[in-house]
Amino acid sequence: MQHSTTPGARRSRRTLAWLTTALATSALALGGAQAAGAAPQAPVDVHVTDASTSATSAYWTPERMESAIDADQLAVDAATAPSTSVERGAPTTIAPQAATRPTARGGQQLMAVTPVSHIGKVFFTMGGADYVCSGNSVVSANERTVSTAGHCLNEGGGAWASNFVFAPAYQNGSTPYGLWTATELHAPSAWTGSGDINYDTAFAVVASPAGSSATLTDTVGASGVAFNQSRGLTYQAYGYPAASPFNGQTLETCSGTARTDTYGGTQSQGIPCTMTGGSSGGPWFIGSGSSGVQNSVNSFGYNTVRNVMWGPYWGSVIQSTYTAAQS
Repeated sequence: MQHSTTPGARRSRRTLAWLTTALATSALALGGAQAAGAAPQAPVDVHVTDASTSATSAYWTPERMESAIDADQLAVDAATAPSTSVERGAPTTIAPQAATRPTARGGQQLMAVTPVSHIGKVFFTMGGADYVCSGNSVVSANERTVSTAGHCLNEGGGAWASNFVFAPAYQNGSTPYGLWTATELHAPSAWTGSGDINYDTAFAVVASPAGSSATLTDTVGASGVAFNQSRGLTYQAYGYPAASPFNGQTLETCSGTARTDTYGGTQSQGIPCTMTGGSSGGPWFIGSGSSGVQNSVNSFGYNTVRNVMWGPYWGSVIQSTYTAAQS
């Protein structure tokens, strides 16, 4: 479904927390490149960017990437999020897919630890300012799909991002796998229409860097994904926190057992974590380590609840968004 908004169509905001945009997961084991079965259909909005790969890559100079603002500056009021349960369908798990070209640009060999090849930084422009979030390459039929937070590509009842790129395995200014420009942005209508924090997840379809024909999955690999899983699982989360005491230059991680949001009444789950703004959109993996299946993203935090990261429950609505983007 096509969706169009104007930059002026923004609802009132207040800082909920650093929310990384501070924009305040049967087991059907399918092959890596297969679609996620027949997910229940839900309203999904898509924005075709018509972006030029070369022009967008040229836009993101080292200086612009260094000065990009962590997206907690886009914070919205999540206190109005509905307290009713999010839609849940049949439990679905899709296996990961390994890279077939595991050598980074410049001759660097793929690293088994930080940085992780399929996790990276997301850079984008919104409202005339440049921002930074985190993202992850996920298994997809098109082999070009990146997961992130909804607020990292749409204001939530406002404008879509422009100049959106994914920089896998970013570290200290290095982009060993190049910059991958978004050609399509997909988000739940519940997010793009009103900024419902319960649905703060989105997916970008990206094009290969100039001079390359390899897909994102072939280049960096892709995480498996899971939807409609049990609550209260144990997760390992990753991201590039840019707000103090971090500087956004290295990949950070945290882990713990998810708990219910008894503070704001959202349907999101929280895990122990000290990551700050800039980590928004970073992946949550079930279990430990970065080789598991992804089941949420870093979404927000409360100023009054220290050292807890909240992530949306990946139910049937977010599954439908993924299905629309990856196929």
